[in-house]
Amino acid sequence: MNLGHRRGVEALEGLGEEDVRLAIRSLSEAERLVFGSDWPSWAHAGQTPPPEDDWRVWVLLAGRGFGKTRAGAEWVSAFARANPDAAIALVAANPEEVRAVMVEGRSGLLAVARDDERDKMRWEPSRKRLTFASGAEAFVYSAANPESLRGPEHHIAWCDELAKWRRGQSAWDNLRLGLRLGPKPRALVTTTPRPVPALKRLLALDATVLTGGATRANPHLPDDFIAAVEAAHKGTRFGRQELEGALLDDFEGTLWPRDLIEKSRTPAIGTGAAGDSPYRRVVVGVDPPASQGGTCGIVVCGLVADGKVHVLADCSAGGLSPNAWARKAADAAHAWGAHRVVAERNNGGEMVAEVLRGADSGLPVTLVHAKDGKETRAEPVAVLFETGRAKFAGAFPELEDELAGFTPAGWQGNGASPDRADAMVWAMTELAVKPQRAEPRIRRL
Repeated sequence: MNLGHRRGVEALEGLGEEDVRLAIRSLSEAERLVFGSDWPSWAHAGQTPPPEDDWRVWVLLAGRGFGKTRAGAEWVSAFARANPDAAIALVAANPEEVRAVMVEGRSGLLAVARDDERDKMRWEPSRKRLTFASGAEAFVYSAANPESLRGPEHHIAWCDELAKWRRGQSAWDNLRLGLRLGPKPRALVTTTPRPVPALKRLLALDATVLTGGATRANPHLPDDFIAAVEAAHKGTRFGRQELEGALLDDFEGTLWPRDLIEKSRTPAIGTGAAGDSPYRRVVVGVDPPASQGGTCGIVVCGLVADGKVHVLADCSAGGLSPNAWARKAADAAHAWGAHRVVAERNNGGEMVAEVLRGADSGLPVTLVHAKDGKETRAEPVAVLFETGRAKFAGAFPELEDELAGFTPAGWQGNGASPDRADAMVWAMTELAVKPQRAEPRIRRL
């Protein structure tokens, strides 16, 4: 890398995501070609191999457009340059995808070759073989035919979109047994996340390392593309999976399957404390944290004239003092013109009501006691969603992740406690499970 190039790379260090994107776009085509030849200097976070030396599988789990293919092609190319005798496996859902994406694609192996390498590379589609300028060879395999991976030996493997392999586990097992050449056989898996068994088992292995990121992390993508896809999909299951690169799992027997959550979305029909609010009754559910620094669940729900209940807002927050989270709950009640705040009393008893009323002396507070298990309280509320009587008026990713962990056997999700989900259950129970009562709406003077 020449001095000017090095200074250019250093100039990008410390810049924000948007500034990096603008700086790269300001380069001429010739400057981009020179700049792009030194991959490690400008690859964004998640695109380069982990610094640790003890991994055997690198999983690059990311949103569409993140740059997974470019990262895979650069990793394989660097290995081929350094190891002229290398045997490399290229595996995708079928041979056509290996050819169209991994080899001939815009970010594939032929595209990332250096100027002095292209004329020396030999791509033989009929023989399913790519020979690099160094003499290293890469072979095409289809995950749909796992038996083709039984027998061949390789130094490294690049597996693309493993989450969509129809016979993923069998293909991976056969490939893994053939990774036995050289001192450190390794595999790179580049994939958009889907909760398939083969990927989940792979991520659970001790020798697996994980990198990745969201679609918007790629500074080369047009701003209008980012804006358009986020406007269409941000917050939905599709968007979190395909744009954010999040692996969204359904726990066995969950009361809130991800498909149910998606089917339960509806546009908000009104906000604020105006007298003409379409919500007959609004309740703020509060699940106080069990300890200082824990998350206080604060979820706003509203009852519509047709009898349906909507989740309106998730105002939950962590790391707050009792006075701070009580103030946050009171602010949510005023912002939505709530009729009542319902709070669990188990963690602190009457202190919970005193803190909430201390934040606002006019706050109507009902304390509820959690005498039954979380799953018992949650089941009647889950039925409201199943029957179409409860909806999400928007997208609430953290709340939805907690709901997905509720099963009849108890909460199976990640983290210490489903504070957001508990708060939502208390609010919806008050609105749609318990007998309703008429009461004035909270208003700010």
